[in-house]
Amino acid sequence: MYPFIHIGPATLGTFGLMLWLAAVCATLTLHFNLKRNGIDADALNIVAFVTIAGVIGAKTWHELQDVASLKLALHQIAAPGLHHPMDMLAGFLHWFQAGFAWFGGMLAGIAMLIWQGRESGLKPLRMLDLAAPAAAVGYGVGRLGCFTSGDGDYGIPTTHWWGVGFPHGLVPTPPGVLVQPTPIFELIFSLALAWFLWQHGKKLRPVGAMTGLYLFLSGIGRFLVEMIRINPKLYWPKSAWATSNAQVAALGSVVVGAVLIAWACGKRAEPSPVEEAVGSPS
Repeated sequence: MYPFIHIGPATLGTFGLMLWLAAVCATLTLHFNLKRNGIDADALNIVAFVTIAGVIGAKTWHELQDVASLKLALHQIAAPGLHHPMDMLAGFLHWFQAGFAWFGGMLAGIAMLIWQGRESGLKPLRMLDLAAPAAAVGYGVGRLGCFTSGDGDYGIPTTHWWGVGFPHGLVPTPPGVLVQPTPIFELIFSLALAWFLWQHGKKLRPVGAMTGLYLFLSGIGRFLVEMIRINPKLYWPKSAWATSNAQVAALGSVVVGAVLIAWACGKRAEPSPVEEAVGSPS
């Protein structure tokens, strides 16, 4: 794969390009979902803030999982000193190219969506419901950045025909070794989930139902893909129940999603005041 694209003196990171493409796809999905629900809100503004919050949250969560490595990285960034600001900036950008945790990004994105919903006059959970299909699309397309950059989010070695090598990735694989292309698996799963949520959202659902479905199903998908990913199994590592941080977070997502679905089942499907002002969604 190609972590960077060199165009003359300019260097573009493919992870960043795919993150931009993910934001564009999520913006379009959210725009059409807001439109079909009769809500006048700026999808581009919403996704821009959520993307920034998600990237910061994902990076923060990843780094806090290994504080010792974080301290070493920050020391290396600061090593050139204040008299060499460009060297420090280059070190920071290199450090920021890889190492993002899905769960941290999701939490930060949810917090930002809740704030955006309040600003738009919507109930917090209603905004999350509306953004669920866009979140699935954005997450899936964003995983293409992990694939093109080879940032270490790939899976365990495989001999299957779909195996992929990342000898020039940010986290290179050994020469001749093929691994499971887990980012592609997540892309396929996420797009299927987005389609399901989009179809399910054609009718007005109780507040929280769509969010619950997204958390429940995406958590299952993430837990399963982690079974063939190279992430270290930190909990019960020598047993058949060995799990990674991401799997524990995914299980939490499943539980919260199930609780939300059960809670929403006892509610009536009612439009928010903003939706009532323009009529119920078709």
